[in-house]
Amino acid sequence: MRAKDSNPPDGGYGWVVVVSAFMVMGLTAAVLKTFGLFFVEIQQHFDELASTTSWITSVTIAIFHLGAPVASSLCVRYTHRAVVITGGLLAFSGMALGFLGLNMVWMYATTGFLQGLGISFSWTPAISIVSHYFSKKRALANAIASAGECAFAFTFGPFFQWLISQYGWKGALLIIGGIQLNICVCGILMRPLASSCLLEASHSEIETPRGSGASRIDEEDKPPITHKTFNWMLVRQPEFVLYAIFGILAAMSFFVPPLFLVPLSYSLGIDESWTASLLSILAMVDFAGRLLCGWYANLHVTKTVHLLTMTITLISTSLMLLPLANNYLSLAIFTGFYGFFFGTTVAVHITVLADVVGMPDFDSALGLFMLIRSTGGFVGPPLAGLIVDMAGDYRAGFYMAGATLVLSAGFLVTLDQLQQRKGRGSQTNTKPEKSTLPYPSLHLLKLQ
Repeated sequence: MRAKDSNPPDGGYGWVVVVSAFMVMGLTAAVLKTFGLFFVEIQQHFDELASTTSWITSVTIAIFHLGAPVASSLCVRYTHRAVVITGGLLAFSGMALGFLGLNMVWMYATTGFLQGLGISFSWTPAISIVSHYFSKKRALANAIASAGECAFAFTFGPFFQWLISQYGWKGALLIIGGIQLNICVCGILMRPLASSCLLEASHSEIETPRGSGASRIDEEDKPPITHKTFNWMLVRQPEFVLYAIFGILAAMSFFVPPLFLVPLSYSLGIDESWTASLLSILAMVDFAGRLLCGWYANLHVTKTVHLLTMTITLISTSLMLLPLANNYLSLAIFTGFYGFFFGTTVAVHITVLADVVGMPDFDSALGLFMLIRSTGGFVGPPLAGLIVDMAGDYRAGFYMAGATLVLSAGFLVTLDQLQQRKGRGSQTNTKPEKSTLPYPSLHLLKLQ
């Protein structure tokens, strides 16, 4: 299929793509984010430890990340639209088969593996195509698209709680799977754009001799997608490696609080109906944080990597304070702080990745970044579950998440220092030399 446009429109049909991505974020990441409501139900049904049950979420997160380079490669080979539609079908299959609930291994394979692959094939191309449609307004567009996660999570919290109470956790999974089929509709609206192929097209024009008009026509007759290749060599770039390490440590932390927030509230004796409202509060302030940070980043007042470092520091602080809560009010307040700073972090971290590698390699970088980050998402929840089992207190998981984020901020600082050093070096190299061969000769002629 041929792309309709040759340059990022920074608006126009791009906003239709943003709305579609907004929906995809809600039907994928929001489902994963509110899966903590099923945690206790599944744990009691199979009579397993917290660490064993947490592997369901861990497998989902790991496959979500591991499938990202596959999804990016398929986007390069085919279109973002086709991959999103495939992801919607996989997500539905994972939930529909999880409805059977045969045993814990079955849950790992269905709501873990298939659901994770469906989320990966939907989320990755959705967030990628938004970055291709926007340039100057990229930070704002990414923030709006990613806000779908918290907008849907705001309603999914009480809605999923109601589904579980009415149909049981198995019936709730089946209904949620049916809702996720709407991802396919969103994928249909994601019209391909040729802006991601401009660099490859320009390279082919440079390599083609000017006199060979026939060969240029042959190149133009080919669909733009055939010029694209997946760049695996990004792992050799120090800036990308530093950012990927940050991603690993961040992933170890990001998925722990939503997983253990509900069990923590139960341990404090908070009623189930109030517990579901915590997830709604989390989603509401998360939504506000994303939009506010996206708007601020779009002003280009602060360098995006500096903004991300600041938000990571604030979110780690809020995680360290959250376990101090001893009732619903204090837990809701600390949850609000965590949710807001988490939203600001998510709003800019993809934009920072684009700034680190540049748009020509963004699809490849996003896939590789998600792949490398998968180790953190895979290890984080089970490690937190093990710490919780050893300590006998859900608060321990939040302390682990906060400490890991503090460590991740150090790699962002190192990345910024490396970028500044390279920037100063490039400025020094581009300065004109004070004396070149012709000018001293002219000077001597004047003296004579």
